[in-house]
Amino acid sequence: MWSGQPHPDEGHPPPLEAVPVPWKSVGPCKSHRTESPRGLAETPGGEEAQGEEGPAAAPLDVLRLRSSSMEIREKGSEFLKEELHKAQKELKLKDEECERLSRVREQLERELEELTASLFEEAHKMVRAANMKQAASEKQLKEARGKIDMLQAEVTALKTLVLTSTPASPNRELHPQLLSPTKAGPRKGHLRHKSTSSTLCPAVCPAAGHTLTPDKEGKEVDTTLFAEFQAWRESPTLDKSCPFLERVYREDVGPCLDFTMQELSALVRAAVEDNTLTIEPVASQTPPTAKVAAVECGSTNTCALSGLARACRHRIRLGDSENHYYISPSSRARITAVCNFLTYIRYIQQGLVRQEAEPMFWEITRLRKEMSLAKLGFFPQEA
Repeated sequence: MWSGQPHPDEGHPPPLEAVPVPWKSVGPCKSHRTESPRGLAETPGGEEAQGEEGPAAAPLDVLRLRSSSMEIREKGSEFLKEELHKAQKELKLKDEECERLSRVREQLERELEELTASLFEEAHKMVRAANMKQAASEKQLKEARGKIDMLQAEVTALKTLVLTSTPASPNRELHPQLLSPTKAGPRKGHLRHKSTSSTLCPAVCPAAGHTLTPDKEGKEVDTTLFAEFQAWRESPTLDKSCPFLERVYREDVGPCLDFTMQELSALVRAAVEDNTLTIEPVASQTPPTAKVAAVECGSTNTCALSGLARACRHRIRLGDSENHYYISPSSRARITAVCNFLTYIRYIQQGLVRQEAEPMFWEITRLRKEMSLAKLGFFPQEA
């Protein structure tokens, strides 16, 4: 309120400190603007008071607005900082999760690569092993086929020889040394080889598929002889010190080749055991133009082994010797019986006879029987 007293600084507004401005009275200026002009007219000094309050209130309003805007800015800044902090936290968590997932992916990729490499390596190993096994199998199959072909050829040859040649009636086409002098020509002889002999043993018939003809005689297996034969059959050998061959040599081979002429008998026995004895027929008349290539020992009327006067139709030669010895049919049968037995023994030792133990034992017994009969003077008549 204006008192009406003069102010020392009249005409100038009072300072801000001196003007009492209550907080409640600050408000919109509409209250002053809405006052009726009548009120202003009633107070003649009102215009001067209003003119003095207006300039002082304007800076206060600006300061208040500035302070409120500052408060709003500070609050907004704090809110934005909080939101930014939250966003940074969430972003950090997302980065950590992405890093963890990236590590998991890299680990899975490494494991997948290692697994793939191991599978490929294992597959290559299996392929190499299969190829090696296939190559070995093909090689074994080829060798087996070769052996089968060879065995089939041997069996066919043995079957042909066995079916066409026996001690009683030898095949003269297969054994040229048995041909008559007119057909034999100027042959000097035929050496016996380990695979064939002058009279092939018929015991190879079981190996060639030929069944032995059963006889009507009663027979019983000697257990001692059969046990010795089985022991020899486990590891067949030509060594005369084994029990089986030692018995046969003592009981059959030795007596069968024990002739009167002891010195020549020893030579004949050694040649038979070495498979180097040659038997060839004797020509009835020697052609006058033929030259004698060997030294004739004895004559066709005397056996060189027994020393008896016999008609000698065959002669023998020992190994590579050039001497020939005339022998009688009985001596020839004894030598042939021993040769048949030794040939069969060699076939067993070489694995050419495929039979059970008992049929092989009975075939050996039959050959021993032939040696015993030949030793006693029984021999088949020549055709």
